[in-house]
Amino acid sequence: MNKFENKVWLSTPTMHGDEIKYITEAYQSNWMSTVGENINVIEQEISEKIGLKYAVALSCGTSALHLAMKLAELKQGERVFCTDMTFAATVNPIVYEKGVPVFIDSEPETWNMDPKALEKAFEKYPEVRIVVIVNLYGVPAKLDEIKKICDKHGAILIEDAAESLGATYKNKQTGSFGDYNAISFNGNKIITGSSGGMLLTNDENAAKTARKWSTQSRENAPWYQHEELGYNYRMSNVIAGVVRGQIPYLDEHIAQKKAIYMRYKEAFKNLPVTMNPYIEGDMEPNFWLSCLLIDEDAMCEQNRTDLKATYKKVQGKTCPTEILEKLEQYNAEGRPIWKPMHLQPIYKENDFITSNENKVGNCEDIFRRGLCLPSDNKMTPEEQDEIIEIIKSCFE
Repeated sequence: MNKFENKVWLSTPTMHGDEIKYITEAYQSNWMSTVGENINVIEQEISEKIGLKYAVALSCGTSALHLAMKLAELKQGERVFCTDMTFAATVNPIVYEKGVPVFIDSEPETWNMDPKALEKAFEKYPEVRIVVIVNLYGVPAKLDEIKKICDKHGAILIEDAAESLGATYKNKQTGSFGDYNAISFNGNKIITGSSGGMLLTNDENAAKTARKWSTQSRENAPWYQHEELGYNYRMSNVIAGVVRGQIPYLDEHIAQKKAIYMRYKEAFKNLPVTMNPYIEGDMEPNFWLSCLLIDEDAMCEQNRTDLKATYKKVQGKTCPTEILEKLEQYNAEGRPIWKPMHLQPIYKENDFITSNENKVGNCEDIFRRGLCLPSDNKMTPEEQDEIIEIIKSCFE
């Protein structure tokens, strides 16, 4: 196997040419700020795609989650239930509003929030009003079960669908299950604006309020009048032009990502591994990232500190650290699974709820044995075949 001349990436933007047309329109019309036709169009098109009435285009997915916390009227010191295995951007907006995250374990069927652990969390903290759910790596959570539990306890559901745009749960788009929902157009997502995100809701007043907050809470007055705290969170018309050019290719990107996932799955069927799972029939992921979970009896010894990882090679066995190092040697990019939030130094004092009797979280095990594979939809089948051989060699 030879080192890749051009790096094979985890997931990068795939541009088509339409994007520059809408950027140019913004430039030529001089609508370069946070108003313009591109913003209007993508808010309409995405809200129609997701199946909700209102979309507010923002600077990033994190800003959408932050405004969702404010719309939910999160109070200082109030606990919020949140998916444990996720990127920090899901959790940080809780802390922006001085809330206290309580982390909920994953279940093994989708790697997302465990409904049994969520019920257990409500038994311990029945006063909680807000639940934040994530659809990890483009795979929907058990959204109907989560929604039913939230409704039972009168809790507001915030759906972080940053990674799952275009994925469906029981034929319904992710990003439509929460009272407030967030999506992302970050550079590595299924479609991109280079940055940007959206807040989605069926609540007209919430959408109007979020739009006002995102433009520094300026009042309708002949001067700059401010009666409440605001933020510089609105998406620019230039970024919206990139998103506008990407939207028609969403289904194409999903099909490409699915083909990558299925090629990996077929190639690894005789290895002691499984791919990131989903419930067939109920779920159609967007396959944003293809991930691998090594069987326990095929794991070699692996040691991780907060900043470093080492391993001891054993014949016939491997671990995420070895595979990621081997991919890097061949000029390909993989990534560890999201480190669970309750293991992060910043959140180590926060409570963690699991339904496991031994109190060891499923998310800890997935983090220990799992990794994200190169999933770029510009990766050729020939390049993927080489990636597959590199991974197979680690089990020799």
